[in-house]
Amino acid sequence: MLRWLFLALVVTTLPARAEEVVLGLSQNRVAITATFDGSEILIFGAVKREAPIVKAPPLEVVIAVSGPSLPVTVRRKERQFGIWVNTDAVEVDAAPSFYAVATSGPFGEVLKDVEDLRHRISIPRAIRSVGAPQGILDAQSFTEAVIRIRKRSDLYQMLENSVQFDEQTLFRTSISMPANLTEGAYATRIFLTRGGDVVSTYEAMIDVRKVGLERWLFNLSREQPLIYGLLSLVIAIAAGWGASAAFRMLRQG
Repeated sequence: MLRWLFLALVVTTLPARAEEVVLGLSQNRVAITATFDGSEILIFGAVKREAPIVKAPPLEVVIAVSGPSLPVTVRRKERQFGIWVNTDAVEVDAAPSFYAVATSGPFGEVLKDVEDLRHRISIPRAIRSVGAPQGILDAQSFTEAVIRIRKRSDLYQMLENSVQFDEQTLFRTSISMPANLTEGAYATRIFLTRGGDVVSTYEAMIDVRKVGLERWLFNLSREQPLIYGLLSLVIAIAAGWGASAAFRMLRQG
């Protein structure tokens, strides 16, 4: 009985969370159509408080948007006898198809390394690579190659100092999503930090889906690959015949 009374006293004396994140999204669904050339998501929110604003150290905001994580095989090419050939290959266990991190200040200042390790927020720590084949001593370079290639395509973005944080209460930023998005649920995580420590978190989802003709063709390629292949062949023949006929008409004219 005394043990339960002691536990009750401990629970009641624990401090309530003084600051929490309240989040909003300009849209929680992105539709990929035949003319889709990218989208911009506005992320905004506020800090809900149960006590007056603490003066120092100030609050900071870190926002991470992550697409579906999939395994990736990375191959190394070397020039041998005048030609480029694949030599080594490493399978990265899970890499986000899209990943963007936006912060209200320099990343190293708004988030401690131990918190980054715990929540896996930075781009390198969002990628999971358990091991590599024996004989490959520089496995980390294969992960770095994934990051480098996807940064060139705007699939990986580190946006420091891009979150506007007004009066330590209202924050907002925008994330540009390129045209070559992968379908799936995109997790949006918000971290409120003070002195580099995470004091509150919030998570929402953005649904990215193909619609219309794009969705029909995608489903057909997965469910009826033979019909999809024949249809693609017919379209290619028709397009070639149409282009040839148009060229002949131009020459005759």
